[in-house]
Amino acid sequence: MRQERTIVNKIDWIVIAIYFTLIILGWLNIYAAVYDEEMQVGIFDLSLNSGKQLIWIGTSMVIILVIMTVDFRFYDSFAYIIYGVVIFLLIAVLFVGTKVAGSTSWFSIGGFRVQPSEFAKFATALALAKYMSKVNYKLSKFNDLFITACIIAVPPVLIVIQGDTGTALVFGGFVIVLYREGLNPAVIVIGLTAIALFVLTLIFPQTTLIIAVIALGALIILFGKKKWKRVLTIVAGILIVIGVIWSVDYFVNDILKPHQQNRIKALINPEADPLGYGWNVTQSKIAIGSGGLLGKGYLQGTQTKFDFVPEQSTDFIFCTLGEEQGWIGTTSVIFLFVFLMIRLVRIAERQKEKFARVYGYSVASIIFIHFLVNVGMTIGLFPVIGIPLPLFSYGGSSLWAFTVLIFILLKIDAHRMQVLVR
Repeated sequence: MRQERTIVNKIDWIVIAIYFTLIILGWLNIYAAVYDEEMQVGIFDLSLNSGKQLIWIGTSMVIILVIMTVDFRFYDSFAYIIYGVVIFLLIAVLFVGTKVAGSTSWFSIGGFRVQPSEFAKFATALALAKYMSKVNYKLSKFNDLFITACIIAVPPVLIVIQGDTGTALVFGGFVIVLYREGLNPAVIVIGLTAIALFVLTLIFPQTTLIIAVIALGALIILFGKKKWKRVLTIVAGILIVIGVIWSVDYFVNDILKPHQQNRIKALINPEADPLGYGWNVTQSKIAIGSGGLLGKGYLQGTQTKFDFVPEQSTDFIFCTLGEEQGWIGTTSVIFLFVFLMIRLVRIAERQKEKFARVYGYSVASIIFIHFLVNVGMTIGLFPVIGIPLPLFSYGGSSLWAFTVLIFILLKIDAHRMQVLVR
């Protein structure tokens, strides 16, 4: 009895408070996104997304109870098994899944749909934590780095095959975990440089960029030391950069599908086709901007009522918040997310076991990528790739997955003074 009391006292109630605050605010905004003055039904009606979301919230409470009841060592001991089951589901959905919005990534069960790719995030986090916490693990060893990369890469590859590129991109957040555990910063710098080159190639003509790269390389050689190894390294770097610039055009025009090309175009210049591919981003900005400082008031959003912004219960839920609650409302929610992520990192850092620390950083990284991309795409900073705002957007699979992610960490954290037995 005394031990149970001690465990309860060690649970991070601040994270739990933020969790419930976000899901309640999300539920209210899901109703606002579909609200119409002429509706004869209320927020609890099961014909509305808000009513269905209430069911998902209720089942999430059951999931929390199960997680907090199971022995904390279970998540370490069965990490690979959980990962294997999810990989099996990701493969199975390709054959027996339901196609929704061009993506074959859903299992239809009765009147509900379940998306296994959402659960791949916490399964990958557990498997990664398990492997990286093994004895004598070192990121600098090729075998360890290779297996780590495979654990992270297999789920997104299967998810891309399903046609859900947006969800696959979230797995890039695991790079943050690797960096915390000793990944060479040069790898991240190279990655960011490649992304910057990709964006610049979309904005400026290829010839202009190639000339600029050659000129910059020539200046570095001219004013630097004339050692032949250094010169050869710079020349090789110039050739690689030029190769990347040339490859972008091929990638965008010959590999990406038309709707994916339009998302890139909408990011670069949505005003070029405001009634076509730029519609979503343009209307999203209008909705958020029209809220001003204090917003139009709850259930008073005109952009919402007239369906100017699509997917307002899911991908564009932030627009509803911005229009009705204004700058004050959006800033408050952003603050909650930032505080949640800071708290999760703090929890990760206080762990005595590497398994718990790696898992904690994985949770924080996944939520960070979701938050950054979802909010960023609604204000035109990122392409529209269709991922939900954690705990806020409508969707049972998403809510369940984030609930599992967070509460497994809280369960392990509550036992942080105990040793995980392997």
